[in-house]
Amino acid sequence: MARALLATIVPMPNPAWLPLLHVAVEALATFAFALSGLLAAARQRMDAVGVCVVAGLAAFGGGTLRDVLLDRRPFVWVANPGWLWALLALSVLAMAFLRVRHFEPTERAMQWPDALGLGLFSASGTQLALAQDLPGLVAVLMGVITATFGGVLRDIVCNEVPTALRDHRPYAVCAFTGGWVLVGAQALGWPAGLSLLTGAAVASGLRMLALLTGWQLPRWRAGEGPPSSGR
Repeated sequence: MARALLATIVPMPNPAWLPLLHVAVEALATFAFALSGLLAAARQRMDAVGVCVVAGLAAFGGGTLRDVLLDRRPFVWVANPGWLWALLALSVLAMAFLRVRHFEPTERAMQWPDALGLGLFSASGTQLALAQDLPGLVAVLMGVITATFGGVLRDIVCNEVPTALRDHRPYAVCAFTGGWVLVGAQALGWPAGLSLLTGAAVASGLRMLALLTGWQLPRWRAGEGPPSSGR
């Protein structure tokens, strides 16, 4: 009854708009993660092939694993081949810009597009899983996988410990929180588009807040040995 009442207060949007909004969110998230991959590859002084590979892994890695787990075909980058051409064009233009402007990519510069992509991918992955009538926890974990796996692949190829595991500032936790916000919003009867944008905003906002404030998760303290085996 509460959901029906809320639906009368907040009118549902035209369902025909939702797929277009979802594609726009995924495209923006893909661009953001591709940019983070470009900066990561530039920091490692990779050649043109390396830059394209790292950008592609960052952009499409999480969505591809999500589609495999959800048995969705075709994969997101197969269904949208124009995104591959856009990725190649972005890589070439970015390399030319960095050479001409002598811009020195830093890890901090990479973190901002990464934070944007984190929120957008966590929300889109969660909503796709909910559309398949999966339980809330499973749907949220699908969102976390979508948001983090591309960055993990990016960092591994760049010979670094993945940001999601070493940063100490909330990363996967932000994606997890944003996913639950989306689940809760849809359970309350919010329009799917508003739920998607709210979940993405919460996840990205928390990550950016952590970057600005230096908020960190508990870590293994220096000087502490491994847990005793009790023997």
